[in-house]
Amino acid sequence: MLHPLLSTLAPPTGSRLELAAEAIAVKIRWVGLVVGFLLANFGPAGNLLALNVILVLGIGFTAINTAFFWRNRVFLRDHPLIISAMEALFIGLLCYYETGLDSPFRFYYLLSLICCAIRYSPRITFVTCGLDTFSYGTLYAFADAQPNTIPVFLLTVVLLIWATWAASAMARLLKRTEEELRNLNLALTENQGQLETRITERTRELEESQAQVLHQEKMAAFGLLAAGIAHEVGNPLTSISNVVQMLERRDPDEYTRTKLALVTGQLVRIQNTLRELVTFSRPASDIRGKVSTGDVIEEALGIAKYYKGGKNRNIVARIPDDLPALVGVRDQLVQVIFNLVLNAIDATGKGGSIVVQAERQGNHVEWSVADDGLGIDPAVQPRLFRPYFTTKKQGTGLGLFVIRNIVEAHGGSVRVESQLGQGTTFRVLLPVKNAELASAERGNRSGTILEGTEIR
Repeated sequence: MLHPLLSTLAPPTGSRLELAAEAIAVKIRWVGLVVGFLLANFGPAGNLLALNVILVLGIGFTAINTAFFWRNRVFLRDHPLIISAMEALFIGLLCYYETGLDSPFRFYYLLSLICCAIRYSPRITFVTCGLDTFSYGTLYAFADAQPNTIPVFLLTVVLLIWATWAASAMARLLKRTEEELRNLNLALTENQGQLETRITERTRELEESQAQVLHQEKMAAFGLLAAGIAHEVGNPLTSISNVVQMLERRDPDEYTRTKLALVTGQLVRIQNTLRELVTFSRPASDIRGKVSTGDVIEEALGIAKYYKGGKNRNIVARIPDDLPALVGVRDQLVQVIFNLVLNAIDATGKGGSIVVQAERQGNHVEWSVADDGLGIDPAVQPRLFRPYFTTKKQGTGLGLFVIRNIVEAHGGSVRVESQLGQGTTFRVLLPVKNAELASAERGNRSGTILEGTEIR
């Protein structure tokens, strides 16, 4: 029977404070009804039938109120004065059918005011006090004149006013305290979120610092290894070169001279390779200066051709001769192109194509390294530049991370474009810092040595 009423009259869900106050009010009403039945049936003489009927109606009202509360709702939440008027009428009738002005039921007015004060504003509470006073005054008007009628009436009215003031003050204090606690809780939650964010940022910074240190250690180890190899190989090469020169001075026949020339050429090639290896592995400089895009890409590709599989890829560099100069750390920018080309070599099969390009983009120069490999799964692309993340079986997950740090340190950005089965393109956008340097660089460069060249 209650369900249709609940669905049609249910006001908006109450707040936590409203529901807590509603819980107190519901308990007070149920206790009041139990005490009321005891007073009606075992107390002073009165109209027993009328009292029980009124109390039964009170049970129905309280049952509806309880049902709303169980659904986290406040019964007649937006119409508190209707409840106040019904309670004033309910208590007045109980007093009338019991013993009149001095009926114990008159103290229910105090309970009504307390319930109103903890649930509603002081204004509603004082209006409720007026309704209760009017109800009790109406009862006084219909009561038989007795010597103690006026003192009882006045004392009860004073108690009602005093209870209204005290209950409203206490309710304001509780609500103010609840508001302060809520604000403190919100501030605590906000600070907790900021703390978690800072911890996450510090953790990420620590991981990146560790990755940077690891990368630097690997590069330092590579430099020591390259220097050791150059030293160990350089001495035998020098001896071989001296022997070849001695043989050439002995006026050999044409066949021997041809073979010695072939040996000399190969020795020069080995020496050039060692020189490039040592140059690439030397301690990196952090001094910024004018950087030519063509020179950077030429140096990076010059060492990348010795990477495994590099000679089995068709690597083409397309660099215009009118690009402005950049301002940056040359060694770091070489490392950007070098790492991107190595990734492209790993991503392509034998005979794969890799294109390194550069072009002017307003106040920026864009470098791109494109390959025709298998592409990168879109699901992993957002994580490509994180430290220690790699899609290679033997990868360290530091190459792209280092690239991003270097590019961002130069005021640029790096992004990836890839589709499965259609290859991958990495684009590096670097700002042109100084127009005068750009003009000077254009005048110094008479053309590009990389235009259309291929690395075999």
